[in-house]
Amino acid sequence: MNAPVRINPYLTGNFAPLHSEDDFPALKIRGEFPKALRGSYYRNGPNPQFPPRDPNHHWFAGDGMIHALHVGDGKVSYLNRYVHTNKYVLEHAAGRSLFGTFGNPMTSDASVVGKDSGVANTNIVWHAGKLLALEEAHNPYELDPLTLASRGYVDYAGPAMRFTAHPKMDPETGEMVFFGYSAGAGFFTDDIAYGVVDKAGAVTRLDQFKAPYCSMIHDFFVTRNYVAFPVLPLSGSLPRVMQGGPAFAWEPQKGAYVGVMRRDGDVNAIRWFETDPCYVFHPMNMWEEGSVIFVDVMQYANAPLFPNADGSPGRPAGARLVRWTIDLAGKSNAIRQQPLDDIAGEFPRFDERRAGLAYRHGYFAASSTNSDKVVFDAIAHIDHQTGKREMHVFADGMPGEPVFVPRHDGAAEGDGWLVATVYRPSEDRSDFAVFDAANVAAGPVGWAELPRRIPFGFHGNWRPA
Repeated sequence: MNAPVRINPYLTGNFAPLHSEDDFPALKIRGEFPKALRGSYYRNGPNPQFPPRDPNHHWFAGDGMIHALHVGDGKVSYLNRYVHTNKYVLEHAAGRSLFGTFGNPMTSDASVVGKDSGVANTNIVWHAGKLLALEEAHNPYELDPLTLASRGYVDYAGPAMRFTAHPKMDPETGEMVFFGYSAGAGFFTDDIAYGVVDKAGAVTRLDQFKAPYCSMIHDFFVTRNYVAFPVLPLSGSLPRVMQGGPAFAWEPQKGAYVGVMRRDGDVNAIRWFETDPCYVFHPMNMWEEGSVIFVDVMQYANAPLFPNADGSPGRPAGARLVRWTIDLAGKSNAIRQQPLDDIAGEFPRFDERRAGLAYRHGYFAASSTNSDKVVFDAIAHIDHQTGKREMHVFADGMPGEPVFVPRHDGAAEGDGWLVATVYRPSEDRSDFAVFDAANVAAGPVGWAELPRRIPFGFHGNWRPA
């Protein structure tokens, strides 16, 4: 009897890739898009150009596709384009997949082994007049902000070769602070790079240092005066890959560490703090009060979406909002953890004019049923001053990351809108929704209807007009 055919879940439903690049110049509007909301929302996500070579294709490995929604005068237009990385160009010319998952040389075509396998599929940011598509193993890839035409790599990482998908924008200096794990030549190194790009786009600092071990460090923490690097036990291992095992795997026995240094300090002065094994993809925000650093994180008990080191499936896990406290003046290197909310969620955001500073309002995609699945049915707002959380639950909708847009430059914290894409399962298409950020529970004030779906993806950001 033939064995059943295994269908990769990340190639079906709304995880499945789109097969066209389109322009929809005037979307149908329901409700009202505020006239004062003017600018562009960009959302990045993996969208394999061709069927992947690996039967165990990972969601994180697809080619980057950008979805842009240009907003003004109450109207919304849409376009989507692939990021024309080296990988995309070579495979487009060949008419098939050539690279293995994460560029794995064991499963790549011989013609591309050793060649650039960047996918630019995770985040998209606006800094120093450049629109940058990001992932965590290569330099940023610049795109035209209106047409999404690919312009090429911007070399900020230099010999470190790695640039995070989550740089931090300092609202006071205009700097872009970044890091990169597995830095330098080779794969799965224990080197971490730390760098700074000034408000004009020039690299003003680039250093490297050793981590306790090679970890997938998806994000990091930056306050006004400090930077912190979480080394959590989702480990990377080249020997494991060469033996046919997973590139990244959950290994809690390696321990969990956070390295802290002053932003103006030397990497040799990093102090390593410890906590119980856990995993964090994304912090909400972080700030300091004297010698104490606070970090609000979406914390998992174990790394979701990745296997154990022996290749066995990992346990399902959902993230909850937790506050980490790091006392730099204390004698202990232990990190104190305080749960802030009990609902499962991800993609935490806030008013990023408060990045690295004390803040009040946070937002995230949430599960009203407290499910540990990676799709959500609600947008949540948490008021850190009152501890109150409110949510809007979609009757037929799966929202992505909510992005805050201030009403105007001088608006008070939290005075503005949230924008997010929402997948409609019953119609197999998506909407672009706008909320009053002060009244999330009331639901969107306006919807822009897309004639087709935007696949589940990762991160988005707003560029003011």
